Amino acid sequence: MRIEELDYHLPPERIAQQPAERRDASKLLVIDRANGQRRHATFADLPTVLPPGALLVLNDTRVLPARLRLRRRTGGRVEALFLHEPEAGTWEVMLTESRRLRAGEALNFEESQQQLELVAHVEAGIWRVRPVPAGEAHALLARYGRPPLPPYIKRNEGSGFRRPAALFELPNQSPSRVQGSAGKARELDAERYQTIYARSPGAVAAPTAGLHFTPEVFDALAAAGVSTTFVTLHVGVGTFAPIRCQELAEHPMHAEWYECPAATAAAVNAARAEGRKIVAVGTTSVRVLEGCVDEGGMMRAGSGWTRLFIYPPYRFKAVDVMVTNFHLPGSTLLAMVFAFAGRELILGAYEEAIAREYRFYSYGDAMVIL
Repeated sequence: MRIEELDYHLPPERIAQQPAERRDASKLLVIDRANGQRRHATFADLPTVLPPGALLVLNDTRVLPARLRLRRRTGGRVEALFLHEPEAGTWEVMLTESRRLRAGEALNFEESQQQLELVAHVEAGIWRVRPVPAGEAHALLARYGRPPLPPYIKRNEGSGFRRPAALFELPNQSPSRVQGSAGKARELDAERYQTIYARSPGAVAAPTAGLHFTPEVFDALAAAGVSTTFVTLHVGVGTFAPIRCQELAEHPMHAEWYECPAATAAAVNAARAEGRKIVAVGTTSVRVLEGCVDEGGMMRAGSGWTRLFIYPPYRFKAVDVMVTNFHLPGSTLLAMVFAFAGRELILGAYEEAIAREYRFYSYGDAMVIL
């Protein structure tokens, strides 16, 4: 498959800048792969849409408040995005102004006397750092960090504060700035750019298909005989990286840490043996499930780093139904959805969603592909 086959036109006004007033009030486009039919619902209708007795698999990763403002001794501002902790007390962090920084330099938190010491340069824009004095980075992020929103969600955070440009190269989209108080927007983002079942901290982007779930939806799912289980995949910054190769097969897929617990593997295998459908919530859950299934369809427990890249003509072995949001053109996520349902069917669904004013991307509406 070639990169141009992942393209489509999205009017900038269709990019959601705010979450829906209520999570489960988002629109839901229902697609039946068997006959190509589509119908329109709301996310609260999901329990009536899924196959009876289905097993729902969700990603319980928790988004870190991973963005921090820092200052150099010269007074220059630096923005940090904490990525992951390769060893206790030392983090890999993406920094702006990276070419001007030097190992051994200490960057000051804007809001406190805490510092980050630059230990070593890893690669373009990425450094290994450690807090000075030594401390728990998770506590620092909880106190001073901000949600690491994707680049197409615009927030006016004041002059001089910008995102690391290398992080967020995207197709040409230029939505207008969000109006209103930046402080209120941050409070809203801290709550809503997180699933209600998030419990395993480590992601720098939300598993956005899960943002629509509410306690009421879970209650209705249980009443409909749909059971739930969880995997973990810490969504990495690579999820925003554009595909630069003409042929998808040549794309170097980013690595993300995952875990499929033994209880989840057992639940999936039991559902499969009983003829019940496996429903993956989001491309992240798909990636874990398809990475942990053998050729015979048996799920294995495991954890580690995955570089699984799913694109046509991939043959799915674990997932029967997918719940997902609407994805960026030219992205690995769109390639996965094409592999699951077919390029023409999905592009037709996207065209209809645009015509019906669905909201796209992280804070946007959802689809369920049966």
